[in-house]
Parts: sequence; structure tokens; C-alpha cells
Amino acid sequence: MPDRNWIDLKQDPVSGIETMRAHFEGHAYDPHWHDSYLVGLTEQGVQQFNCRRQQYNSTPGKVFLLEPGDIHDGHAPEVEGFTYRTLYIDPHWLDRELRAQFDEAPDNAQLSVAATLADDRRLTIATANAFEALHSDELLIVRQTALDDLLSTLTRHLRWRTLISPDPRLPLVAQRARDYLHSHMHQDIGLDDLAHAAGVDRFRLTRAFKAAFGLAPHAYLIQLRLSRARRLLARGELPVSVAAALGFADQSHMGRWFQRAYRMTPADYRRRCSNLPD
Repeated sequence: MPDRNWIDLKQDPVSGIETMRAHFEGHAYDPHWHDSYLVGLTEQGVQQFNCRRQQYNSTPGKVFLLEPGDIHDGHAPEVEGFTYRTLYIDPHWLDRELRAQFDEAPDNAQLSVAATLADDRRLTIATANAFEALHSDELLIVRQTALDDLLSTLTRHLRWRTLISPDPRLPLVAQRARDYLHSHMHQDIGLDDLAHAAGVDRFRLTRAFKAAFGLAPHAYLIQLRLSRARRLLARGELPVSVAAALGFADQSHMGRWFQRAYRMTPADYRRRCSNLPD
């Protein structure tokens, strides 16, 4: 049976926003996250995904909104699969652009999504227009106008969330382990190292971490490295260098995990986003 899945990915050179149109049948991708805000539109079929411990079914015309770090997967529950468009928006760019549109933007705060799935015709149209302008490489003024309209519409679906450190909603054990993974992500980290940093035994650590973040520590570490790999590859760095820098066993090891999460190879992602010759 031929593989009818496909991905069309581009990156806007001015805003840095990635635009992706894709089609999947059956299993689309494993649980993963992005460093970006995702604003996406389901074009055809039923796009089923799990996020924040809830299952969503996005149908044509609905817009899905994810924050950086939101763990999500993808599946097509119907045989014809689903087609969708997504804009991957850099958090710093979005924060800078939207502060001018909100009447009051608190200093010690970050943007938060009000609801993961939105049924808003104006947002649907704005998302489609922004995607088309960027993906088709329209004139700069056309791209900027479409993005301004999208951002203006998004203000009704975003809110400011006060930054809290440490986060009282999460166990301190899980937060210590997460911070250790972020600061030692390039190293060959063992569970004993992580447990020592968190101040508990390995078994309590694993249970607390999975309850807090929805992933076991080793899976979280892989996703952390993959997220960093995307940024390095988009800057034009070679897959072999990225794999070595991030602690993967070798390039093929990184490639297998990258393919499972993003359904494309690191080399293909680099080619589509960096505009550099191979």
C-alpha cells in the first residue's frame, strides 16, 4: 500500500515563522512539543490529537492553538486521513508584536492560550490568509498585512499569564528534575543522576515526573534535544554536527527520533528551512 502522507514546509525569512501544510492517514506522529506557538487550521478530515490530558477532534474550519512546550500527538481516526496547515510562531516575535496590540501588557507575564481548539470564523479566515501569504512568498507588505490581521484576531484567544517560579501546580521533585535535564541536556544523563538532583529515589522520581509532564524523563530528554535540533538545523548546521552537539549516539540515532516526532528527516528539515545548499 503506497504511503499517501506528505509534508510541505517553508520558512518566512523576515519573521522566521515556519508554515507547514501536511496530510496524514492513520498514525501521524508521536507525542512531542515545539518551542513555538502553533496556530493551525484543519483543512480536511478529522485531526485527532491529545494535549493537556484531553483528546481533541479538529474538523474543517476549526483552529488549534498550542503553547510552547505543549505535548501533543497526531492521529487520523478516519480512513481518508486529515489535511492541515500550521504556522509555527517564535515566542519572542509574538510577544513583541502583540504587546503593541494589547492595551495593557504586564511586565512579568507570558502569553497563554485561552482554549486549545477554537471555532471562530474570523480566526479561521485570518489564519488561512496569513498561511497563504507566507507560504506563497507574497510581497513583504502583503505578508505583514496578513500577519497583522492574524495577530489582531488572536488577541481574543490569548491572555497574559503571570510568570511563577517555581510553579506551585507542579511537584518540586518534578521541577528539579526538569531543570536538571535542561541544564545537562547535552550529557549522557542517567536516572541516578536525575534522582540525586531531585532528592528522591529513581522510582519516585519517574512517577512524579510522568504525572507532572506526561512523559517519562528519558522521553522528555529526547524531545528537549529534538526541539533544540530544529533550531540548529534551521540555522543551517549539518545534521551530523547537531547530533554530536546534542548528545545523540550518532546522526542516524537523531534521525530516527526526528522522523518519529516530525515525520521528516533532519536533512530535509534543514533544506526546507535554512535556504542553504546541501
